[in-house]
Amino acid sequence: MEVKPKVESDKEVAIGEAEEDRQDEVNEDLLKLEETLCNIQITPTPCSLPERAQEVDLSQYPTSYKENSPQEKLLLAIADNFSCQYVHLYPDRKPLLLSPLNECGVQKFVSTTLRPTLLSYPELYSWEGCASFVSEFLSLEPLDPPIDPPRHLYSPTWLMQTQSGSCFDFSTLLCSLLLGAGYNAYCVSGYAVKEMCLLNQSLQECPLLVTHVKGKATEQKRQVKKYSVKPPRDLRSGFEQRQEERRQADAQAILLKKQQEAERLQEERERLPPDPLLGLRVHCWVLILSGNREVPENFFINPLTGKSLSTTNKCFLGIESIWNHQNYWVNMQDCRFGCAEMNFDLGDAVKWEYLLYGTTGQSLLLIPDMKKQQEAEDDEEEEVDEPKLFEMPPSWVNQINISQQDMETRCPGGMKVIQYRKAKLEKFAPYLLPDGLVTRLTSYSDLDCTQPSTVKEWYQHRHDHLEERELKKTSNVTIEHFRPGRSYALKSHRYITMTTETERQMDFYSHARADGLARRVEMPFEMTETFEDRPDFMYHRHVVFGKRVKVFGPSNTEAPDHGQRPLQKKVVERFNRDRSKPAGEDVAERIFLVSEDRIQVTYHREDDQIIPAWRNFIKPRDSGDSQNPHSFTPQMASTFQVDPFEKPSKNLFLYEMLVHMMKEEESVALRVKESEKEVRAILGVREQEESSIELHISIYNTARNERARCHREALERTAKEERLRQEEKELDFLAPLLAQLGDPENLTRQAALQLRNDCLADLKQRLIDKANLIQARFERETQELQQKQQWYQKNQLTMTKEDEDEYLAYCSDAMFRIHILKLRLSRHKDKAPQKYLALDERLRRDPRLANHLW
Repeated sequence: MEVKPKVESDKEVAIGEAEEDRQDEVNEDLLKLEETLCNIQITPTPCSLPERAQEVDLSQYPTSYKENSPQEKLLLAIADNFSCQYVHLYPDRKPLLLSPLNECGVQKFVSTTLRPTLLSYPELYSWEGCASFVSEFLSLEPLDPPIDPPRHLYSPTWLMQTQSGSCFDFSTLLCSLLLGAGYNAYCVSGYAVKEMCLLNQSLQECPLLVTHVKGKATEQKRQVKKYSVKPPRDLRSGFEQRQEERRQADAQAILLKKQQEAERLQEERERLPPDPLLGLRVHCWVLILSGNREVPENFFINPLTGKSLSTTNKCFLGIESIWNHQNYWVNMQDCRFGCAEMNFDLGDAVKWEYLLYGTTGQSLLLIPDMKKQQEAEDDEEEEVDEPKLFEMPPSWVNQINISQQDMETRCPGGMKVIQYRKAKLEKFAPYLLPDGLVTRLTSYSDLDCTQPSTVKEWYQHRHDHLEERELKKTSNVTIEHFRPGRSYALKSHRYITMTTETERQMDFYSHARADGLARRVEMPFEMTETFEDRPDFMYHRHVVFGKRVKVFGPSNTEAPDHGQRPLQKKVVERFNRDRSKPAGEDVAERIFLVSEDRIQVTYHREDDQIIPAWRNFIKPRDSGDSQNPHSFTPQMASTFQVDPFEKPSKNLFLYEMLVHMMKEEESVALRVKESEKEVRAILGVREQEESSIELHISIYNTARNERARCHREALERTAKEERLRQEEKELDFLAPLLAQLGDPENLTRQAALQLRNDCLADLKQRLIDKANLIQARFERETQELQQKQQWYQKNQLTMTKEDEDEYLAYCSDAMFRIHILKLRLSRHKDKAPQKYLALDERLRRDPRLANHLW
């Protein structure tokens, strides 16, 4: 019995030691955990709060932004009651966006946030221009959380200052501009896919890369004439044809299957992971109903991209409510299948529940003429005793103003980058970059956009008239396009390098050139020129050059032919038909074989001929002149005539033609050298222009035109100085007296005293004259009143009531004028000494008289 407690005590000791060991292990693990956690460091990501999170200076906002009018308070009460009923009847649906807070923290109804505005910019007269401006001007702030409407809805004037907002802010500004432009526009609150809500366009094709495929024209069946020649019988085997068609069909089916399989694999690679919030993401866009502005059918506008979409587009998953500046409607239709089967007749109270009664008494889808007719009929049938309806209060937002600078800059900070599928689009404001670049489109060959294939750049206001440049990375080919007006009338330039004697193609504005040159294609040893509308009917020239011979030794840069290629081996010129000449005399083609000393001339053929006439000449080897003409033999010319009955040409005619062709060959050689010289000049000018790029600034753009601004500032400064000088001259009361003395620079004491006395005398005389004038008017009024009183006493018994009233009115006015004149005279007598003393004091303090009067 006594051993048992000892055993129990041993167990307790063992348990205690085990607990201590366990505690030590826990402490060791805790220390290790602390060390491990200490080694883990988190680098905080810099996060800048948006500008609207900052405090707003309420003193800078008008009263309508900070307070609600009585009408607005009543509207908010109606909206609150409507919201309570809606939540009670439809507890499963999300609360409506009715009265969010504005930038001043005041509740405002969404319809009153819209401010219809029509601006003076022609771009904003159409929905395309308005949508493009809003999508480029604002930057997106995604909703947080993405499944709930925003708590704040800011005014369009605030958005014009901050240039950022949510999709609801985008729609508010866009709808205000569209309503001002005359469109039947509405803001739509609903649900959309993730890519649309977050402005993710990485899976969409760039609009600048989409090529519009023209529909194939339907082939018209050839009319079989009754007496036409029957075609020859087809002697091919029908069995072999069917077998060949079957083999081609099988090969095409296999190719199509492979193509479909490749497209399927490509789609699987590009497919995004499923969105867990599909159907719950809140989005806001704009609806335009047909009728106004000749809109043929309803359509949506995504304000984030500025693109129009059909009302059946699968990206829109549902609609909760819509509103404009007049009313608010709640959708009562089933959106289980998106917006494909939705009816947008807002006059149907079963499908659209309205907030304010009075604007839905008729269908909103009627055309304007039918609306006016129906309103006229309703006015005739209405009774007089109709209750007055509550109307939507006017907008609390100030008028939307868009400056010229905002219209030019568009994007926040002057630039915007949009990522598309295998493409990146960059937009820049005009004059932002020194080279005038406004748009750059980079195309890639992979989905990760790491391997650029083509770069397209668009320019504006370039002094060299460059509009577009395209660089193909794979072939290193550059294509430049120019506006009309630059030197040599250059239209486009396709090249690999800017060095001469390389592959290039130049297009020209042929109507702006005297030679009618339209295109020049140059190769290392060839050059082809195409002409249009020339008086000599030439349309083609092809030149083949010889190989350049390497010369060892110092180069003679002063030689006239330096930089030009060797003499031509062959020159081909072709001409269009000249109907004023016979076909046998109208040259169609002439070939100068320089290396072979031969000339070939081919003529046009008549309409009833199948082969043309031609002549071949062999040039003489001796060089002829006026004294020693060329030697000519009949073997040097060979002729083919289509008409066998035509007389052959005489030797003299052939000799003269040979001489003429040899002169033409010399002139053609000079023109070819001029073409080469022109190419070198164009390349030199282009290199100089690219090394020092200049932008054209209009003289009316005083903000950027330094010369015009300096000239304007100089004119304003000169006008201001002249105005100040004129004011000083007008205020100088001594100027007339000094002019009498000849405007001396320094006055003597006697002259100063004389000026003082004359000035005081002049004032004294003016005061006396004014007192005499007042006295004369007083005496005249008194005399006229006395005469009127004498006339009244003489005719008092025979006067009518009207004459007596007129007399009393005259006496009242006369007594008033006499009283005023008496007061003026008394005041003038009191003020005259003060004015005299004030002038005396001013004369004593005048810097020109002060030294002589004290």
